[in-house]
Amino acid sequence: MFPLRDSIPSARRPVVNLVVIGACVVVFLYEFMLGPGVEAFVNAFGFVPARFFDPAAFSVGPGWGLLTLVTSMFMHGGWLHLIGNMWFLWVFGDNVEDCLGHGAYLVFYLASGAAAAIGQAVVAPLSNVPMVGASGAIAGVLGAYLVWFPWSRVKTAVFLGFFFTIAEIPAPVFLVLWFVIQFFSGTLSLATASAGGGGVAWFAHVGGFVTGLILAWTLRRFGQVTPCTRKSLYLE
Repeated sequence: MFPLRDSIPSARRPVVNLVVIGACVVVFLYEFMLGPGVEAFVNAFGFVPARFFDPAAFSVGPGWGLLTLVTSMFMHGGWLHLIGNMWFLWVFGDNVEDCLGHGAYLVFYLASGAAAAIGQAVVAPLSNVPMVGASGAIAGVLGAYLVWFPWSRVKTAVFLGFFFTIAEIPAPVFLVLWFVIQFFSGTLSLATASAGGGGVAWFAHVGGFVTGLILAWTLRRFGQVTPCTRKSLYLE
């Protein structure tokens, strides 16, 4: 499944969402321009679980691990990785920013991304493979969207083998299915995981989503966020 657009228009321009998307694009273009030097750049600024838990073994200070929690969110491993992440953020991020406000949305986004990376690191603490990508932070945005916009609908491209169709799916159905896929993909990946193996950081997605759910529910429970009450529009 791939989201095309949702049915909730935002009331104000999602400035931070646009800035984050722009920053990720700029960083990726910089990576592309580095050529062979991109490996050193990714090793330096990607999030490495083993380095985070044992910085002395890598001759870096503990602050470097905290820095890479942030820098890794703006780096991507390829065009498809970048485009897929940015499109999800474009579809769902504007409404979450609408509820939180610009500054709080940025804090929420970074906190979700950091929690996501740490979640993956806990699963594979000895991994020397740099983690890059905004997926964990975006997963947090999806978790918040589920809590605050359960009445929304998502126009979705559904792929069925060699065929695909366009369907309008309730947001909770889309997001829960997305989470289930991430969780079981992560569980299955544990069977073949190794300290030196790469691949998709599934548990970063799971950790980010759960973090977003918890933060969104807490903010709503204590009255810090009042989600927009406008009804969902039917898409055409």
